[in-house]
Amino acid sequence: MDPTKRSHISIGTNIKLVLKKDQASGRTCEGVVKNILTKSPTHPHGIKVRTEAGLVGRVKEILD
Repeated sequence: MDPTKRSHISIGTNIKLVLKKDQASGRTCEGVVKNILTKSPTHPHGIKVRTEAGLVGRVKEILD
């Protein structure tokens, strides 16, 4: 699954994401998608989402 394509991500998907503050280090955290924030069908740095825990970041890996 490609994390740069919006069609591959849905609400409830388990993902690894990079938060804005961690973009330089590339450190990821895990979460479950609550909202998809990117409106375009693709984004080269990953689709921006909000997790159920309230974290906002770009998807780097789809775990489901």
